[in-house]
Amino acid sequence: MGISLLSASVNVGIVNGTEAQPHSRPYMVSIQENGVHVCGGFLISDESVLTAAHCREKNEILTVVAGVQDFSSTKEKPVKIEVMSYNKHQNKADLMILKEDSGGPLVCDNTAVGVTSFGDKICNNPNRSNVYIDISQFAQWINHTKS
Repeated sequence: MGISLLSASVNVGIVNGTEAQPHSRPYMVSIQENGVHVCGGFLISDESVLTAAHCREKNEILTVVAGVQDFSSTKEKPVKIEVMSYNKHQNKADLMILKEDSGGPLVCDNTAVGVTSFGDKICNNPNRSNVYIDISQFAQWINHTKS
């Protein structure tokens, strides 16, 4: 009787879309804990990032990393900024603004319209959709908090 081994491969890619040209989305950032990507986010001002509130569930110290297309490349020169303050939306919406000292966007027609609230642990899983929060109803809070 032989032993059969199963191997699984995961195709992590873009579902029903195309890969963006390198550095064509400079507003997108990686939110990291101890150098490991935990969430995406996007710049809403030169000092603020909008992301999902669940990206910081405890008191983790997070870092915003910008200017990187491919984290496996040694040629990239990322900008890393430690987050100085965290402002979660008071209505239990899954939104948070990170203030820099120096949950990825849903973009339609070059306008951020949503923040990823939850999805599969495997990014871009074609069998499970991501769920986004419509940020238009939070525009007043976003504009007040980022300033």
